[in-house]
Amino acid sequence: MYKKVYLLKRYLSIAILFLLVISLLSGCNQEKKEMVSKNGFFFDTMISIKILEEEDRGTKLLEACWSMCEKYEKIFSRTREDSELYQLNHRDTQEVQVSEDLFQLFSYGKACYDRTDGKFDLSVAPLSDLWDFKGDSKQIPLEQDLQSALENVDFSRVHLEEPNQVLFENPDTMLDVGALAKGYIADRLKEYLVSEGIETGWINLGGNVLTIGEKEEGTPWKIGIRKPFGEEAEICAYVEVKDSSVVSSGIYERYFEKDGVLYHHVLDPDTGCPAATDLAQVTILSKESLDGDGWSTSCLLMGYEKAKTMVEAIEDMEAIFVMKDGEIRYTEGCRISLAE
Repeated sequence: MYKKVYLLKRYLSIAILFLLVISLLSGCNQEKKEMVSKNGFFFDTMISIKILEEEDRGTKLLEACWSMCEKYEKIFSRTREDSELYQLNHRDTQEVQVSEDLFQLFSYGKACYDRTDGKFDLSVAPLSDLWDFKGDSKQIPLEQDLQSALENVDFSRVHLEEPNQVLFENPDTMLDVGALAKGYIADRLKEYLVSEGIETGWINLGGNVLTIGEKEEGTPWKIGIRKPFGEEAEICAYVEVKDSSVVSSGIYERYFEKDGVLYHHVLDPDTGCPAATDLAQVTILSKESLDGDGWSTSCLLMGYEKAKTMVEAIEDMEAIFVMKDGEIRYTEGCRISLAE
C-alpha cells in the first residue's frame, strides 16, 4: 500500500515537472510584442500605420491594411480611370448603382451639405479642375470659365435612394469625395485592426491621425498640430489623446500667391473662388476620423464664429482654430499645450 502511494506521488511529481518545462519552453518560443510599422503612398499623400504586435503577425496585419488601401483607392479616386468614382463621373446614364462604401460617403456628404447651408459641396469637382492647385499652371481661371463650371455645381441636384442608388438631374455633374475619403478609410482600417485584437497603435493618413487605445506604456498619444505656412515639421500646439481622431485641414495645404493675393484650395461653391474665411486651419478632435474630415473642412468654409457654435453643440467633439493672424483659439473642453 505504501509502495503504491509512493509511486503515485513520484509519477505526479514527474508529470508536474514535465508540464513546467513545456510551459517554459512555449513561453520562450512566444514572440515579444513590439511596435511594427509600415509607410507608403496612397490617396495622394504619405501614409503610416504603427501597431503593437508580434513582428510576424503585425507584418501580416499591415499587409492586409495595405490591401484595404488599394481597394479604397480604386473606389474613391477621381483621377484613376479604373476607379468606381471615375466611372460614375463618366457615366452614360443618370441613375447609377454604387458600392456601399461610395454610397456612405455620398450620404455623409449630403449631411455636411445640409448643415453648412450648401457650403460643403461634393459636386465642386469642375471648379477644382479649373483651379488645378496640384498642377504647375497656378493660374486664376477666367470668369467665363468659372461661371460655366458653376452651372454644374449643386449637390442638391444629386439624389440618394436606397439601396445605394444615385440619381443625377444634371448629366454634367461630377463628384469628388477627397474631403471625406481619408477619414472614412482611417475608420475602416482601425475597425479591422481592433477586430484582430490590436489594442495599441496609430494610423496617419496625411493629416488624419487616428489612435488605437493608449501608448505602450499606458500614456496618451501626443499629437502635434502643424503651424500654418510654417516649415513642414513646425508645430504650433500639441494635444494628448487616446483612442481618438485628430484631423487638421488648412488653407496652407494647397495654394499659390499672385499679385499679393493668396488663393487656396478650399473653394466656395457659390462663387467658384477660394472661400473667404478668417481661419487658416481647423483641427477636430473626435471619436471617428470621418467626423474629423467633414467638420474640419466645414469649419474652414463657415468661418470661426459659426464653426465654434456648431462644434460646441456636438457631444464628444472639440476643435482648435488657428486664425489667419496666427492666434490660436479652441473650444472649452479642449486641452492643448502651445509649442514654445
